[in-house]
Amino acid sequence: MGTLYLVATPIGNLDDISPRALKVLREAVLIAAEDTRHTGKLLERFGIKNKLTSYWEHNKLNKLDFILDHLSQGDVALVSDAGTPGINDPGYELARAALASSFDVIPVPGPSAPIAALSASGLASDSFLYLGFLPHKSGERRNFVEQVANLPHTLIFLETPHRIADSLEDLLAVLGDRRICVAREMTKLHEEYWRGTVSGAVEHFKSKEPRGEFTLVIEGRAKVGNEQWEEDELLKALEEGLKAGKSAKELSAELAGPSGWNKKEVYEKVNSLKGKRRA
Repeated sequence: MGTLYLVATPIGNLDDISPRALKVLREAVLIAAEDTRHTGKLLERFGIKNKLTSYWEHNKLNKLDFILDHLSQGDVALVSDAGTPGINDPGYELARAALASSFDVIPVPGPSAPIAALSASGLASDSFLYLGFLPHKSGERRNFVEQVANLPHTLIFLETPHRIADSLEDLLAVLGDRRICVAREMTKLHEEYWRGTVSGAVEHFKSKEPRGEFTLVIEGRAKVGNEQWEEDELLKALEEGLKAGKSAKELSAELAGPSGWNKKEVYEKVNSLKGKRRA
């Protein structure tokens, strides 16, 4: 019985591949790739001659049995064109099929465009929402973004060069003039990180011919005045207060104002948490 390895590959600079990833690719009985021509260049660079097969959106169903059969003979490595398999490609379906057939599925972590852009954005990274590619049409795009417009999490989207200008205008219309980091051609020769406001990004990318793949990192919705906290946010603050040894009375007095919850509600939440801890 083999193992299905989900091997992260470089998003641009080939030197970003890990020694472990190279070892798995060399030892696998089969490498399933989103684009065999693209992956072939990577394998050639590192002198890897393993058997290569395509696995992408339009043949994923036909290839499942073929790949599972190879898994019964030994380890199989799954790679995407760039970054981590299973993110914006059909890799998760292969992983699910392998698990259903009782094979182990193991990640070989490495490059990921959304995480790389977030880490360099200068925006909050403690809570974020990755949403993949924005819809192609403006109306659908605006409806899609409206669903997350009121969330406090940092938002991450992918976009193509020929839609970036229109998408930025739609983001401005729906989200307002928030802070944004536009990451382009990460780890490549023409790597760029544009940081500013959405309105500034609209003007910047209107004035030049955009090239390369884009990752957009946009700040979440800020709280306005005494807007009430979500319950999860309140419970998190209460947990931290209890760990610090604070009493229910202290916490209800301390958090009732900034959270937007009244003292009685906060007091009851504290006692409920205490009860769960004793249970």
